[in-house]
Amino acid sequence: MSAPAAAGLSADELRALAERAGHELEGAHPGDVLRWARDTFGDDLVLASSMGDEVLVDLAAKAAPGIDVIFLDTGYHFAETIGTRDYYAAFTDVRLRTVLPLRTVAEQDAEHGPRLHDRDPDLCCALRKVEPLERGLAPYAAWITGMRREDAPTRTDIAVVGWDARRSKVKLNPLAAWTADDVDAYVAEHHVVLNPLRELGYASIGCAPCTRAVAPGEDPRAGRWAGRNKTECGLHT
Repeated sequence: MSAPAAAGLSADELRALAERAGHELEGAHPGDVLRWARDTFGDDLVLASSMGDEVLVDLAAKAAPGIDVIFLDTGYHFAETIGTRDYYAAFTDVRLRTVLPLRTVAEQDAEHGPRLHDRDPDLCCALRKVEPLERGLAPYAAWITGMRREDAPTRTDIAVVGWDARRSKVKLNPLAAWTADDVDAYVAEHHVVLNPLRELGYASIGCAPCTRAVAPGEDPRAGRWAGRNKTECGLHT
């Protein structure tokens, strides 16, 4: 395989590349965005998945076969989420890597007290999600997320291809412009295997202690950190 187009580029050059691509690929089908990313970054590309973005993993396995996928195992995931991860690792063309926090749940409890997620959810997310993500992303020049603009008010301006200044990496959101109807149509057409929690009303799936099902018509993110003034875990802010 020929060298990827972004091989050897400096951070400034990568940022300029992201800005150009953000304009050129706005409105492109997610599969085309993923193919561009594969051709541009090669093995320097990774997809970060919580296994609540199954459509993105399915798309990536087809558009960029063999792509690296990192899954942050916080120690608090639903069994259904772990099962979904295992399915995609075994039956689709991705190279799945599970990244663990530096401390087990028991070790964290010993240091900070039990149920840190109830008392200080920001710290819990920092320890069990944000720090592992930093380690997981470290070897790569570009990363892919499943964020969509309609997910939350904090995401309405995300770019299809942008620059992650915090990490000095290109950040791709191929599904940014897709609506829930677009996602549902893709699922139906391609028979995508979904996290079973979706059938139980979980519209946005995170850690079990901090996630609940949502009522019909309720905001999809209402089930995350319900009753708290918290809308993001810190991975994207």
